[in-house]
Amino acid sequence: MSLDFPLILLVLVTVSGLIWLSDVVWFGPRRRANDEATGVTSNEPVSVEYARSFFPMLFIIFVLRSFIVEPFQIPSSSMVPTLEVGDYILVNKFSYGLRLPVARTKVVELGFPERGDVVVFFPPHQNKTYFIKRVIGIPGDVVEYSNKRLSVNGVPIELEFGEVVIEGGRPYHVATESLSSEDSREIQLDPMRPARDFKEVVRPGHYFMMGDNRDNSSDSRVWGQVPETDIVGKAFAIWMHWESVLSIPSFDRVGGIR
Repeated sequence: MSLDFPLILLVLVTVSGLIWLSDVVWFGPRRRANDEATGVTSNEPVSVEYARSFFPMLFIIFVLRSFIVEPFQIPSSSMVPTLEVGDYILVNKFSYGLRLPVARTKVVELGFPERGDVVVFFPPHQNKTYFIKRVIGIPGDVVEYSNKRLSVNGVPIELEFGEVVIEGGRPYHVATESLSSEDSREIQLDPMRPARDFKEVVRPGHYFMMGDNRDNSSDSRVWGQVPETDIVGKAFAIWMHWESVLSIPSFDRVGGIR
C-alpha cells in the first residue's frame, strides 16, 4: 500500500500547530506566571520546542504542495518517450482549480484539462496511487483506436512514423502524433503487440487517459475513464533525472513537458 503523504503532512501540520498554539495561548502564560511566583525558571517542554521549530516549515511545504506545485518521480515507462523512468517532474496544482488537500474538493474554479495535457491523477482501480498519462478525450468526445491509429470525434489524428529504436533487443517505432495543428508530440509503438482496438464515448465529468508508450501502458483502455475530481494537476516541467541511488543525477533532460 502506498503512503498517503498529503494526509500525513496534514496531520503533522495540524498537530504541531495545535501544540504551538496551545502553548502560546494557554500553557505558556501559566508556566511563566508560575515561574514568577516561585522564582524558578522551568524548561519549555520538548514537544513545544519541536512544534515551534517545525510548524512554519511544515506549513510552507503543505501550502506549496497542496495549492501551487508538487514534485513527482516517474516510476514506469508508460510515458516513454515523453517521460523516462527516473525523471523528476513538477506538477501545477492550480491549473485546473484549487482543491482541498485529502478531500479533493474543488473550492476555486480555474480551468479544465485539455486534449494533449499530461496530467497526474488517481485512477479508478488504485484511487490512492498517483498515475501520470496524457489526456486523449475530454467530456463528450468519441475516442476511437483502430490499427494503432487514434481518432477523436471521427477525425483521424495525424501520425507520422519516424525512427525505429531498439530497447531490450526489441524494435519500437517512434512516431509523431498531432492532437491539434498547434500540438504534437512523440509516441512509441510496439509492432510485436496487438492494437487493442476500441471505441468509447467520454462521459460527462470524466477524461480518457492514454500513455505515450501506447503498447506498454495501463491506462483508460484497461481501468476506465478518470473522474475530474480525481485529477491532481498538470505536469509542466522535468527538473532532474535520477534513475536510481546507484546512478548519478543528470540535468540533461531539464525542460518543459509537451
